[in-house]
Amino acid sequence: MSRVIMYREALNEAIAEEMRRDRTVFLAGEGVAERGGSFRTSVGLLDEFGPERVVDTPISEASFTGLGVGAAIVGCRPIIEILFVDFATLIMDQLVNQAAKYDFMSGGRGRVPMVVRTQGGSGNGLAAQHSQSLEAWFYHVPGLKVVMPATPYDAKGLLKSAIRDDDPVVFIEHKLLYMSKGEAPEEEYTVPLGRADVKREGNDVTLISYSRHTLLCLEAARKLSEEGIDVEVVDLRTLSPLDKETILASARKTGRVVVVHEACKQGGVGGDIAAMIMEEAFDYLDAPVVRVAGLDTPIPFNVTLENACTPDIKKICSAARLLLYRNEVM
Repeated sequence: MSRVIMYREALNEAIAEEMRRDRTVFLAGEGVAERGGSFRTSVGLLDEFGPERVVDTPISEASFTGLGVGAAIVGCRPIIEILFVDFATLIMDQLVNQAAKYDFMSGGRGRVPMVVRTQGGSGNGLAAQHSQSLEAWFYHVPGLKVVMPATPYDAKGLLKSAIRDDDPVVFIEHKLLYMSKGEAPEEEYTVPLGRADVKREGNDVTLISYSRHTLLCLEAARKLSEEGIDVEVVDLRTLSPLDKETILASARKTGRVVVVHEACKQGGVGGDIAAMIMEEAFDYLDAPVVRVAGLDTPIPFNVTLENACTPDIKKICSAARLLLYRNEVM
């Protein structure tokens, strides 16, 4: 039976269900136990599972991420929560040089089944050190899987799959999604990693996105439909592994593609996706692939300036019209 729940409730359910299913799963991070998490994603877990499996850590990301890597190597399935993705600067050695490479460097004899949960993105006026979108860092590293769900349904199903996966997974949640609502079944389900979802079928232009900006693309598609423009929306859900087949199929179908993400355009995931489409579906395109991305600047504290730095529905609609009519300046 399906019901409407909040994104943060979906995450909470996923963690609780996996902890009940597998006693090797534990959660560790700053404020995850007694406070129930800064974004209320671990409420009630301490009461059910106790302080040995729901662990409030010191403010030392490098140390408790290293703890997670070690615990995973010896047979546990840790969920390590990094409060803001900006603080990933403090754990890159543990994550990139240890967790991501352990399988390869051990000749396949060792695995690191660890999930690093964190949140990113702008929207709350938290300024440059707490508002970044850094998914391209992790996307670039062989051995890491990267997941960025947009809906409560996907958040729950993908987190359960990530916890069960035998590789290290970076699971990034947008800070503006925690209070969003959507349908999710009460019964057991998972969503496989590496499989995109066509959230809306269309024939004129494809919008490709992930995380919160999938929802903006869906709203842009609704607005464009009022103008007679039939838009397809592809939600990547998982950046690594990347579902190239779904991306290419949609590009070949519509012949026009806009890639949308909040992260800076320079070095962003969108550039890689655009290049892949140009390399493998060029003959099907009626126009070059367009990227709508964040400006190449630190995020300002001022909310008006913050909003000006990131894609919105108007910018997405303009890009789609540009591909169709080639006469509108973005």
